[in-house]
Amino acid sequence: MTTGTRRHLRADRGLVSSEMAVVMVTFFAGFLMLVVFAGRVGQATNDVRSAAQEAARAASLAATPDEARQAAAEMASANLTTSGVGCARGLSVSADVDDFRAGGVVAVTISCTATLSDVSSLRLPGSRTYTATAIEVIDRFVSSPPGGTP
Repeated sequence: MTTGTRRHLRADRGLVSSEMAVVMVTFFAGFLMLVVFAGRVGQATNDVRSAAQEAARAASLAATPDEARQAAAEMASANLTTSGVGCARGLSVSADVDDFRAGGVVAVTISCTATLSDVSSLRLPGSRTYTATAIEVIDRFVSSPPGGTP
């Protein structure tokens, strides 16, 4: 080996290590963004489930089926606004009040279509629809509305 070849080999020492460091930093940054995205999507799913549960509870406390529908819609909207889930492309709240009586049940289904950029805080295209249903039992010992029969 000549002296020129040895100098050339010494000059390349550590080059692979620094290139590998750049690749690994890029890889870990991408992986971290993926983890953040998955966490935010999971959080939005849980927020919609929680909103459905709270809406069903509010509906079960109402005096009439119409009031139950209204209470469910208001509670779902307020709950999702508080949790930061923006249903930019539509919020649908439906309350099944077919068995609305003392000891009966009320079921509330929420469907929220949110853009992925709003959910994940990353500039991702597209949207996702989150849907949740909650069922709540109406108390058997509800006091009758004013002017009603006990």
